[in-house]
Amino acid sequence: MNPSSITSRQVLSMFRYPFPVFKNPFAEAIQEITDNEWIDGEYLFIYKDDPGVREKYKKTKTAHIASQWFPTASFERLKPICRFMLWTLINDDMYEEVTPEELLVVHERSLAILRGNMNAAASQLPLGSLLATLRNELLQFIPEGSLLHFIEALNRYFKGLQQEISYKSKKAFPGIEECFIIREDSLCLYPFLELADIETNLFLPPEIHGHPVIQRIKALASRMMVCYNEVQSVIKDEATDSIYYNVVKAIQHNLNISLEDACLEGLRIHNEYLEEFITLQRSLPDFGSWHDAVVNRIHYISITLTGWKSVSAKLDRYNTLSGFPAAQAVKQAVH
Repeated sequence: MNPSSITSRQVLSMFRYPFPVFKNPFAEAIQEITDNEWIDGEYLFIYKDDPGVREKYKKTKTAHIASQWFPTASFERLKPICRFMLWTLINDDMYEEVTPEELLVVHERSLAILRGNMNAAASQLPLGSLLATLRNELLQFIPEGSLLHFIEALNRYFKGLQQEISYKSKKAFPGIEECFIIREDSLCLYPFLELADIETNLFLPPEIHGHPVIQRIKALASRMMVCYNEVQSVIKDEATDSIYYNVVKAIQHNLNISLEDACLEGLRIHNEYLEEFITLQRSLPDFGSWHDAVVNRIHYISITLTGWKSVSAKLDRYNTLSGFPAAQAVKQAVH
């Protein structure tokens, strides 16, 4: 195939993983809760006068996304994960157009709620009550230390989001590696990787949790998902002026190559990350009595990749220009 004739959609089909695909059997049951009890219930006030936006969030099937990443969680343990998945999408849309200073306020107050240092009403955040409920639900299943790991991962997400907004406001491209660093955090995979504690009910001690090999495996998973996501969303990002933090567009700009070649370069980088991931997975250092738990944890990390590819390929949000709420509707919800 002539590289100049390859489309981003064709490149997307070249992303492949040697990992299994699983799905939680409670996906549809919690999707019904998401649609009827959350979007049209607890959080109806956010888009009360815009049923079209609510319908778009329903069609995103957040419970199904979470169910691909947490296939063995019980109904009770999957529910807060699905609540958080809904938060990630609404939060992303709400604050995509704000200033870095405005986002910093949201950042600090969101983490304060999760730490138990601020109540939802005092935060004045539209999603404050969701975060307060999430904190209470998570603490039913994980210890305070695990919650702190989750909060720190969310801190990374907000910092990445702030950098995205900064580059977008400047209409400037970061370097390729800097773009990967930003998107590795802003993709918001890290908080979900920390929530594996809910599913496994096994809490890794600090020296295991913070081990460089485990941290590198998490980084590789996030970066691989970034590569796939950027190729998948590049046409949408071009249409919505979000090109400045799309890795594919950063590659195109920095290397001065065609979009098709930039997509292929993104695939090449992805495959390098995949090779390193597999090498690390197959040649882990000896973790002693925790070795089996580490092997299992890395298995759960690997299935986020196949799970994301499986579910996102079917969703309008990631494959059409009409799958996202309009910017004006989002601004009204924030203010």
